[in-house]
Amino acid sequence: MRKAVFLGSFDPFTVGHASIVRRALPLFDKMVIGIGHNERKQYMQTAEERQDSICRLYADEPRIEVKTFDDLAVNFARREGANFILRGVRSVKDFEFEREQADFNRRLSGIETIILFAEPGMESISSSNLRELLHFGQDIKEFLPVK
Repeated sequence: MRKAVFLGSFDPFTVGHASIVRRALPLFDKMVIGIGHNERKQYMQTAEERQDSICRLYADEPRIEVKTFDDLAVNFARREGANFILRGVRSVKDFEFEREQADFNRRLSGIETIILFAEPGMESISSSNLRELLHFGQDIKEFLPVK
């Protein structure tokens, strides 16, 4: 069975994240969306709130599970029995970061990373940009997936 974990903070889960899931799902038998929690970061929503909203989004897709974790991503991937770590990149800066992470994860676990590039027009959509817009009272609905 080909199983991937798609990892991130997903605060909030954007149309860019949904695009990665939609495009990657045909590659795998199972996908776990892993919501990371880092106590050093400040979040807009709790991990449980993020998990609930993503679960609702994929309620009709039995190949997708949504879980939280608060340790190393590679340890979560191992616990889940994942063959692959799925990541999305929007820019060269993202790519360099993800390339380094993929190298470490492969060295630590043997798990390969699969990278999908953002679709055209989604390169600037990031959770941090959306949190900034919200902070200043802007409507972000167009950047959030709807079921």
